[in-house]
Amino acid sequence: MKFNTKVIHGNQHHEEVTGAVMPPVFQTSTYAQVSPGKPVGDYEYSRAANPTRQALEDALASIENGARGLAFASGLAATDCLLRLFKAGDEIIAMDDLYGGTYRLFTRLYNNSGIKFHFVDMNDMAKFQSLINENTKLVWVETPTNPLMKLADIAEIAKVTKKHDILFAVDNTFATPYLQKPLDLGADIVMHSATKYLGGHSDVIAGALIIKDKALGDELHFKQFATGGTLGPMDSFLVLRGIKTLHLRVQRHCENGEKVAQFLANHPEVDKVFYPGLPDHPFHDIAKKQMSGFGGMVSFTFKSGKKEDAISFLEKLKVFTLAESLGGVESLANHPALMTHASIPEDKRKEVGITDDLVRLSTGVEDIDDLLADLEQAFR
Repeated sequence: MKFNTKVIHGNQHHEEVTGAVMPPVFQTSTYAQVSPGKPVGDYEYSRAANPTRQALEDALASIENGARGLAFASGLAATDCLLRLFKAGDEIIAMDDLYGGTYRLFTRLYNNSGIKFHFVDMNDMAKFQSLINENTKLVWVETPTNPLMKLADIAEIAKVTKKHDILFAVDNTFATPYLQKPLDLGADIVMHSATKYLGGHSDVIAGALIIKDKALGDELHFKQFATGGTLGPMDSFLVLRGIKTLHLRVQRHCENGEKVAQFLANHPEVDKVFYPGLPDHPFHDIAKKQMSGFGGMVSFTFKSGKKEDAISFLEKLKVFTLAESLGGVESLANHPALMTHASIPEDKRKEVGITDDLVRLSTGVEDIDDLLADLEQAFR
């Protein structure tokens, strides 16, 4: 199947008893057994497996070309499950520009675990490879990154991780599998905040892991079962419903994102625009190499460099909603330093380029003329 068919039919089946086209919401915690240890069907307890969640997990595996998909209560729950593969003395190399919640998880919740984290510009291959030693167990990459839209060359990093037998995980939230398929490029694991583009309607919190190797997928499923961070059946239904229109929505996100980026690049009050579709973006060539489109996320700074100008702009928006999160059908605007990335220390934010005048836009699927008019009036 090609992708546009996969999102609707990939690993999906009509419900066996009634023939329902969409999997029902199996709102149950437990399942009858005919004899101790002998359930009626394939399910015993919904923390281990639930038919609605299973339908979603099968779809996730299909669209990312993985052996197994796992659905979690949030993207951070998915990341936390992956980290449970490692023990004291292990080392993890992570990209230096990360979602604030991921950075907080790495540096504040796992700071006493004995696991050592290194943060590095993944485009500095020499520096990246210099950090690898016998204790290195995982490389973690976001591409494009949140919020500076930095990219990393997945195929080139995969060559290094395979050489050293290191697991390679990619946060594919911004790109989605419609635009980028990390497992096909050499990664071992893909993570999604399914809250964002996969769900697509700002009505659910969810996360996902998709694993290339079945044995590793089974191991992660055990950890998910044992720790309990699973996604409920209603939320699973909502994400599965969202996936079925992913290709349609992301295409419009890309169209609107490109036009918004061009508008901002030509605006007299704007200094820098961070969008991989612009020819002067430092990682434009990588984006063309490994992505089929450039997405709907755009960040920018002001020529004045003033936080006050960013706040004033955000307060004036009318069509764009000032809110955290991204990837929904509605356009959202965010101030990373005060909102999504406030958990990152100020010195670290400045080190990677998250300045106080930085604004991040998630362009939705509205009419582009309305979006551009809203941005224009907010600059006045």
